[in-house]
Amino acid sequence: MGSTREGGLVWRGCSASCDAEDGTTGAFDDGNSNPGDKLEGSDAAPDDPVHLKRRVGLFSGVALIVGTMIGSGIFVSPSGLLARTGSVGISFIIWMACGLLSLLGALAYAELGTMNTSSGAEYAYFMDAFGGPPAFLFSWVSTLVLKPSQMAIICLSFAKYAVEPFVAECEPPDSLVKLVAVISIVMILAVNCYSVNLATNVQNIFTAAKLVAIAIIVCGGAYKLILGNTRHLQEPNFASSKATLGNIATAFYTGLWAYDGWNNLNYVTEEIKNPSKNLPLSIIIGIPLVTLCYALVNVSYLAVMSVSEMADSEAVAVTFGNRLLGPMAWLMPLAVTISTFGSANGTLFVAGRLCFAASREGHLLDILSYVHVRRFTPAPGLIFHSLIAVAMVLYGTIDSLIDFFSFTAWIFYGGAMLALIVMRYTKPHAPRPYKVPIIIPYIVLFVSAYLVVAPILDKPQWEYMYAAAFILGGLLVYLPFVKWGYSLPFMDKITVFLQMVLEVVPTSTTFEY
Repeated sequence: MGSTREGGLVWRGCSASCDAEDGTTGAFDDGNSNPGDKLEGSDAAPDDPVHLKRRVGLFSGVALIVGTMIGSGIFVSPSGLLARTGSVGISFIIWMACGLLSLLGALAYAELGTMNTSSGAEYAYFMDAFGGPPAFLFSWVSTLVLKPSQMAIICLSFAKYAVEPFVAECEPPDSLVKLVAVISIVMILAVNCYSVNLATNVQNIFTAAKLVAIAIIVCGGAYKLILGNTRHLQEPNFASSKATLGNIATAFYTGLWAYDGWNNLNYVTEEIKNPSKNLPLSIIIGIPLVTLCYALVNVSYLAVMSVSEMADSEAVAVTFGNRLLGPMAWLMPLAVTISTFGSANGTLFVAGRLCFAASREGHLLDILSYVHVRRFTPAPGLIFHSLIAVAMVLYGTIDSLIDFFSFTAWIFYGGAMLALIVMRYTKPHAPRPYKVPIIIPYIVLFVSAYLVVAPILDKPQWEYMYAAAFILGGLLVYLPFVKWGYSLPFMDKITVFLQMVLEVVPTSTTFEY
């Protein structure tokens, strides 16, 4: 392809390894690549486009789901869920119902993900079903609030558990916790910017480590049950429940926060090997595994602690370790820090792909769709998410972030179910390698509507109005900058400057200054 010069830039084709739909890979070599560095990838060469590469197999897919779902939630949420229900029986039912709802939602997402194998999850499905405005509103809220807040929550939990052993006599200072959280974000950003392979390897290792931590808790609980310590499990306390319409919905928020991540694999569909097979299979393996782990962990907690002790504890897993493990109690905060770090790694991994997908369609800044010329990672999108997450860490607290995240997220989860239902009628002949019974998206849509509406009816708060206003406020950005195509005059210079600093290029062209 011939070169053309525009504004001092020479645009030309560039090369990358482009993976086929069946998982096979092409290759290139410009003579400057380093064959010993398998994590980095090779340099670009003329006349081939740069793409994200298919490097996520079945094991990595399961690890991404399990690794992002099992994060801080099971170590933070049990106390909050018990406090909101006041009943062991109802809290256990909600834990199981959250697992079932996550599985049903993920199965519906499997149909959407195999029907449209573009990265971006809800963004891609809203584009297909509803067009540009709803898709833009999702990318607007997700890139500025949902994904960064999720990252901030997990990293704050990581920092709290990491600092806990060093300040056993008192609460850790907020400034120290936030500093450690920011450092963890920077470390995870470095891993994900360096290499997709390195990020997935870190995810696989940390997922295995957190399953070992779960096994320690389950074995400890089983030991106590064998000794006959079952009194806290014998009385489900349904009569003493404080459950109301709104309390049950907010209790679901707490439980579903622990399960969040069930849709994360859909954000990286373009990087999954053989997605029509490995996407639904990863879901079917991963989510029931997480649900089983959560059930056994909650039983184990109650074999060691009373309901009131669990409700009062802000670090349930650490309290469990102090009661049962004696001099090895330090294993629990270590295990939790490993778990939350792995979850944060997976969260940032998928968040960068949402920026990439939305920006590629012209819905976000162009630079966010660019890929590193050698490492094939969406570095600008990763950096953008990390900066917002750092700001949220410095400003917010875990409880306030969880409530806002859950309320807003389920608006879009319900929207994805509606998209599936709509496309059953508008695109009846579209290829669907995996197809769910139509009753499943209707069930998840109904529950999503309940989770959004019930807390508002039970206890109206201005925060819900602010969230709705922020979502709709995205239209004030969409109309001038996307619909009417207005562009700020200095953005081209900023884009070129960031391209040179970050060594990134569009996914179909590169430039030479």
